[in-house]
Amino acid sequence: MIYLDYNATTPVDPRVKEEIIKTLEEFGNPSSNHLFGKKARELIEISRIKVAKLIDASPQEIIFTSGGTESNNLAIFGRVLCFDKGHIITSSIEHPSVLNPCKQLQRMGYEVTFLPVSSRGIVDPDDLKKVIKKNTILVTIMHSNNETGMLQPIKEISDILLEKEIPFHTDCAQSIGKVPVSVKELKVTMLTMAGHKFYAPKGIGALYIKEGFIIKPLIIGASHEKGLRPGTENTPYIVGLGKACEIISEELPLIQQHLQNVTEPLLKGLLDNPLVKLNGAYSPRLPNTFNISIKGVIADEFVEKIGDKVALSAGSACHSGVRKPSHVLLSMGLKEEDAISSIRISTGKFTTLSEVNEALNIILNMIN
Repeated sequence: MIYLDYNATTPVDPRVKEEIIKTLEEFGNPSSNHLFGKKARELIEISRIKVAKLIDASPQEIIFTSGGTESNNLAIFGRVLCFDKGHIITSSIEHPSVLNPCKQLQRMGYEVTFLPVSSRGIVDPDDLKKVIKKNTILVTIMHSNNETGMLQPIKEISDILLEKEIPFHTDCAQSIGKVPVSVKELKVTMLTMAGHKFYAPKGIGALYIKEGFIIKPLIIGASHEKGLRPGTENTPYIVGLGKACEIISEELPLIQQHLQNVTEPLLKGLLDNPLVKLNGAYSPRLPNTFNISIKGVIADEFVEKIGDKVALSAGSACHSGVRKPSHVLLSMGLKEEDAISSIRISTGKFTTLSEVNEALNIILNMIN
């Protein structure tokens, strides 16, 4: 069985698993003042340092959450609910954990602009300039798209928003562990991380919030995580997230090179078939991700047929199961029949070249 669906989730790195298992013995409540609690608190703060280091942040700017969806919701609602009304800007290709909160805010009376993307799948910063208003209170645009892998011009957008003093949130769930991410370079106000996308377990993530920036909590409770995420901290998984970040900090160049080495031969081999078309630009793209349409194929049926040999994704694995065109691909101008025939392939650091070669043969045989 060959796994090529790393954008859906990643296996837990054995080194991360080992750290989690060891930490299960430290059962103390991190809020307790006795030795058991202090040991747990120390582990959490060490992990906070590791997470912050990966993205060039300060430890006090990291808030631990349950994952990408919670981080996105906390960033968006936490900011917007500081105002009775206002204008929000996002893109038409966001993950549902950004799109649906923005649609909910529309229903609540806030004004939301959904920016279009080009046929290459990229937001145009000039389009952003045109829609900024005096009452724009937040812009949220993903760093890389989960379906196509296309990298967005976050730095250019940041420069525009800094001049206007408008806060900027970016969803980096798919980027961490695949490309360098630095809040100092991106100059964003908030940034989302999801542990299970980079070899930590599901159920743990983080939100970077620039020091001094104020948002409201979505859950009301005690003062955990600066009062922004109340509830007793999940010490083992926080330690796992910290270990995963530490590994990426040390190994990212090697990981990037490996991803390119296993992804490019697969993509080129598939594109040699005249029935296969690449959706989006060849670059700038995540080194592990591409999206193709296969003429005459119904993607979800194809993925199911091949599923005992190769694990792929029809559209976005986060919200598949219903046969309808991907909102991302439709936003890029694809015809409905091409969008329905689209397949996402995403490799990972455990993918081998022999697996890629075998997968290529299996996929091409299925097509032909």
